[in-house]
This record gives sequence, structure tokens and C-alpha cells, in this order.
Amino acid sequence: MDKKVVLITGGSSGIGKSIGTFLTEKGFTVYGTTRNPKNYPNFDAFDLVQLDVKDVESIQKAVSEVIAKEGRLDVLINNAGVGITGPIEETPHEEILNVFDTNFHGPIHVMKAVLPQMRKQGSGLIINVTSIAGYMGLPYRGFYSATKGALGLITEALRMEVKEFGVKVTNVAPGDFVTNIAAGRYHAPVLDGSAYEDKYAQTLDAINNDVDTGGNPIQVAEKVFAIIQQNNPKVHNPVGAFMQKFSLKLKSLLPDKVYEKLLLNHYKL
Repeated sequence: MDKKVVLITGGSSGIGKSIGTFLTEKGFTVYGTTRNPKNYPNFDAFDLVQLDVKDVESIQKAVSEVIAKEGRLDVLINNAGVGITGPIEETPHEEILNVFDTNFHGPIHVMKAVLPQMRKQGSGLIINVTSIAGYMGLPYRGFYSATKGALGLITEALRMEVKEFGVKVTNVAPGDFVTNIAAGRYHAPVLDGSAYEDKYAQTLDAINNDVDTGGNPIQVAEKVFAIIQQNNPKVHNPVGAFMQKFSLKLKSLLPDKVYEKLLLNHYKL
């Protein structure tokens, strides 16, 4: 068979670019997406196409463009996403809607766009990039956790629905990696006199430090490559520092209140 054709949303920077570059070096035909390719005039790691996950028309156009050029689409990597932090009580609702549109509704729209081609081929692989944060409700990151947790559940359901068509669905859940996500993340402001002022500011510093000292995103690219090689990928594929992955095991073993206490101690709350 010809080289596998891969479409990566959010492919112009961060984890998406690392995955695309790695897969290109491995011989895949890679298309990355970005909302505005004109912002990357010197980008030459792989082809970039215009796609905004909040714009269904742009999704359909991008997917059709790739299929028209290549005649097939073998792998979708739903990577585009945004971060958000803030107290649940004080986060503006329009920002809550935006993060769900980007991190949850967007990937669903992209999956809907590629599935007809994959069913026609009788093969395909969808990898949803979720997060280790999606397995637990984290303080001051509740909405981010909720979007990634919801996408993880959709992954579980869709996997069973499309199995008969030869389409495989899985997720890769990164921990903290050094990327530019903090620059694009929405931070609810630390409000003077707020009941959450001190604890939120303290937690925000800890979150940013975790990203700044995170791992190399090439680890995520290597995990994605390994998943593509598998005949029957697992449902969940966490990748990150040992303690971040181990925290998932602890959550499954410990009583809820004990695990909550560990999180409270970690964030000094």
C-alpha cells in the first residue's frame, strides 16, 4: 500500500507539530491544519491546510482537499485544543463555551467529516489527543479536565460503534510537556479581593511551572507512532512523567477522599 495519509489538527506548533514532523520523517504523508496558514509562511515540516475546528465548513473543505489530493485518509489525529484556568465560580461563561467548542465539539465535527471516507475504505484510525487531566477534576482547571474527560468518553463509545467498519479509535493522553499552550490558554483573572485570590494565584504558578518543566513533546510523537503500528490499540494511552501516569493507577485504587487529599496536598490547598 502507498504511504499512509495522516491529518493532524492543530499541526502548526506544539505537540501537533512534533507529531507531524516525526511521522513525516518515518515516511508518512502528513497534512497539518491551522486556522491561518498565512501566519506560517516559512513552515516546511509538512503541508499545512486551513481548518478551524469551530467552523464546520472549513473542516469539510480541509478533509475534502486532502482526500482529493491523496485518494484516501488513513489516520486522523485530533490534536487541536486550548487551555483554560480559573475558579469555576468566576470563569466567564463565554469562555466555558469556547473551550468546549474547541476541545470537545471541534473534534466531534472532524471525526464526522472523516468517517465516511474511512468507512468507504474499510479502514482508518482516529487518535484523539485528550489529557491526563481528563481523568480527574483538577482545581482551577475543572473546565479543561471536563472537555478532555468528555472527549475520552466519546472515544470509548465511538470505538465500539465503528469497529465493524474496520475503523479503530483510541486516545493518547499527554501529561505536562514543554509547549506554547500557556501562551494561548485562557486565564480567568486573579481578582483582587476574590475569595479565591490567593489559592488561585498559587495554583496558577504551579500549573505554569509544571508546563515549563515538562517533558519533550517528541515522547507524544513516539507514542502516536507506536499506536499507528498496532493492530488493536488500547483505548487509553497515557504518556508523560512516571508520577503523572502513576496518578491514574492511584485514582483507580484509592478511595475518592484519599485521592482528593493527595491532590489537595500537591496543590497546597
